[in-house]
Amino acid sequence: MSMWPRRHARRALVQAIYQWQIAQHDVSEIRSQFADSGTLKKADRAFFDRCLHGIIAETEDLDSAFAPYLDRKVNDLNQVERAILRAGTFELSACPDVPFKVVLDEYISLAKTFGAEDSYKYVNGVLDRVARDFRAQEVQ
Repeated sequence: MSMWPRRHARRALVQAIYQWQIAQHDVSEIRSQFADSGTLKKADRAFFDRCLHGIIAETEDLDSAFAPYLDRKVNDLNQVERAILRAGTFELSACPDVPFKVVLDEYISLAKTFGAEDSYKYVNGVLDRVARDFRAQEVQ
């Protein structure tokens, strides 16, 4: 299977979570906006849907999973970092079929694309620790 459909899905996912954080729209409304705009044309839609619904449903648990590794409160993170950390933490916890290194690489890349200048380093540090919690045997 090509990596590109999942890569497109992750990119759209970070944008969708960012939008949800800002506007607090219903998950079905956000999903429709992304589908209608053509953003999901090349994406793994099933993966996008699963992650989007899971992240929104499990936001508090996800935040609690990465909060111990932050140097500030979750609410003090910028919106992009928060969206990326939520998506990466969800994938580490709920998608064991995806190697942890792939998850880290993908979300670090998205932090380089969408985040502040050095936010990818921060995202890397936090997700690396989260990976050790959820994928201890794989990370060794």
